[in-house]
Formats: sequence, C-alpha cells, structure tokens
Amino acid sequence: MRNSNDVKLQPLPSPEELASNDETIKVTISLSRKTVEFFKSIANNHKTPYQKMIRRLLDEYVARHQIKG
Repeated sequence: MRNSNDVKLQPLPSPEELASNDETIKVTISLSRKTVEFFKSIANNHKTPYQKMIRRLLDEYVARHQIKG
C-alpha cells in the first residue's frame, strides 16, 4: 500500500479533454461553491455542461488510479 506522501501527482486533463459522451447514471453529490462556479465558468467558455466536465475529470482519475488485475 502506498503512503500518501509517496503519491506523485500527474497533470490533470485540460478543460477541452473533459467533454465526452459516455454512459451515465444519476447520483447526488455536494460540492463546494468555488468548485461548481469554476466548472460552470469553464464549461460556459467551451459551450458544454459543467456536470459533463466534472464527470470526465472523475473518469480520468479512476482510469489513472484503478488497480489493474
């Protein structure tokens, strides 16, 4: 098991990379106001829904950290 001090951060995907059309399911989540405002602003600039960008960011995180087995 890795110690949190051993984790090396990799660059996150750009806003342009966060738009995708994958199968989805609905969930309820509470996010900080600053996070939602950030994604709404960026999404507006790229004419895409902010929820899609958040979803893609989480998908990318899972892809990078999923245990291969």
